[in-house]
Amino acid sequence: MYNDADMTVALTVVARDASARRVLDVEPGTTILRAAHAHGIDVDAVCGGRGRCTSCRVKFLAGTVPPPSLGDRIQLGEDLVRDGYRLACQCAVTEAITVETSPPLDERTFQILGTDTRASRPAFKIDSGVTKQLYQVALPREEHHQTSDLEQLLAAVGARESDVAASVLQALPQALRDDAAGATVTSFAGRILAVERGDTTAMKFGLAVDIGTTTVVSTLIELEAGEQLASVSSLNPQAVFGGDLMSRIAFAQFNPGNLRKLHTRIVGLLNQHVAHLARESGVLPKWIYKVVVVGNTCMHHLLLGIDPTYVGLAPYAPVMRHALTVPARELYLKVAPEARVCLLPLVAGFVGADAVAVALATRIHESEELRVAVDIGTNGEVLLGSRERLWACSAPAGPALEGGQIRHGMRGAHGAIDRVSIDDDVHVHTIGEADALGICGSGLIDLVAALLDARVIDWTGLIRTEDRDALPSRLRDRVTTRGEERLFVVARAGEGGATRELVLTQDDVRQVQLAKGAIASGIAMLQRVAGIGPERITELMLAGGFGNYVSIASAQRIGLIPLLSHGVVRYVGNAAALGAQLCLLSENERALADRVAERVEHISLATHPDFEEIFVDAMNFPRPA
Repeated sequence: MYNDADMTVALTVVARDASARRVLDVEPGTTILRAAHAHGIDVDAVCGGRGRCTSCRVKFLAGTVPPPSLGDRIQLGEDLVRDGYRLACQCAVTEAITVETSPPLDERTFQILGTDTRASRPAFKIDSGVTKQLYQVALPREEHHQTSDLEQLLAAVGARESDVAASVLQALPQALRDDAAGATVTSFAGRILAVERGDTTAMKFGLAVDIGTTTVVSTLIELEAGEQLASVSSLNPQAVFGGDLMSRIAFAQFNPGNLRKLHTRIVGLLNQHVAHLARESGVLPKWIYKVVVVGNTCMHHLLLGIDPTYVGLAPYAPVMRHALTVPARELYLKVAPEARVCLLPLVAGFVGADAVAVALATRIHESEELRVAVDIGTNGEVLLGSRERLWACSAPAGPALEGGQIRHGMRGAHGAIDRVSIDDDVHVHTIGEADALGICGSGLIDLVAALLDARVIDWTGLIRTEDRDALPSRLRDRVTTRGEERLFVVARAGEGGATRELVLTQDDVRQVQLAKGAIASGIAMLQRVAGIGPERITELMLAGGFGNYVSIASAQRIGLIPLLSHGVVRYVGNAAALGAQLCLLSENERALADRVAERVEHISLATHPDFEEIFVDAMNFPRPA
């Protein structure tokens, strides 16, 4: 019922495990999703609230269940609709209702590629730029001696007043007087970052951070020997406002309040990472003096609190592209207040510092022969080149390969089907060998590849329900049509521990085609610009979280990557995170990042006259031989 005082409606939101219950006063006509977000309740919206996925589904517990929308029927299916489920992004509140949110998966179970990768660091000299030195400072002893603690320190160190921030002065008196051994001065690029009592010269640490659209990886490293002490990875908490970049940009567009939400979410997560790494390693956060951050252009802007609106509008120009160094206190990052946070340069609107980091880690810019690096993800990027020339483009696969916008898709977590094979029936493997809950990206690629080989799907992507009689009996029973929808039953309730039927729909296949088409057309376009055929590619490197779990054979079968000779394709781990580590440990590498970014020639796919032809061709699957 309405609240007469302010004409609001009571919306009660209950957590699936009943651990929390909130009553919200919302304006009539507000969607459940928007109301929840406005009151700080996290309801996932992978598609950005456009009714194109199932992540925001809620179950009605009390009040009138509204008639299902077309989006509800398409995305949820008749069974869930009948059970009272609706999409929160499509359902407006018009009267008092109570809904139950769908439980987010336990983040600890997600399979996120950290920095313990299959790629090793290339040879480089460790020189982080951070120095710590013990000084004996002659303190003022007579009243007529017109001096100060700071002046005495500067005289000992050989620095200027402008090299010391006000925050350093707060601890200066005690630091200079509390230990007869002296005081330790930490500097970076000639600037004093901290003054500590006693000898702490051995305590010198840094943080390498890879902020991806879907996941965030932070690694704590000792800066003298380059030893990795601890690493932590998490899902990007901004994903509740949209699984891909354009959804997130649309959320922030011309709305300072939403921009602040996105900014505080990522800073908050980084501070959680710092606290976790400190506990795990025993390193105090105040001893972290340098932080290197890589990420795509949108993630870069949101970390800095920069409005990404115009990154999402033609001509997709970033607000800035140059490398930037800021004190940690300006970002409210809970490490040493004057620690330097170094952000690597960007290339273009959708080719960011993560691509530069991949180039550094793979040394593609030094190659004598042509090589390709493909960072497969929600916002994928492709690099092609050698020491002669280097091209790059954005290849946004979208959230489909992370399980988004797939009927029974999910991210790579325990219970996700990650491998599939087909003979006269379907055989699945789940992460953790747990009961099957859904299908993740690597399983999706395997499934589609196997269905192509079994001729259940044709080269155009059509599920061939008309030809199912030619299939083995067990396989034939899995190919069906329900209403107008063609689908393939991957697991029936009870098979593989599945508690419900898991299917691959015709629309799911189309989403895979769109995702793989983006990556494949990016590779094909760079080949065309460079004027080379696949035979000229001496190595294709798969980078990123998804890229390192997908089967190379399945990826080639569906045309995600070119069909190259055996051994040419290899995994290189989380190359973006590795590139961040290089720049953390070496100022020479950080300077090299600037030169690499300047060398990269950005190719805009959408504006290239050949793109439409290439993309349409890349959407289809390779025809059988």
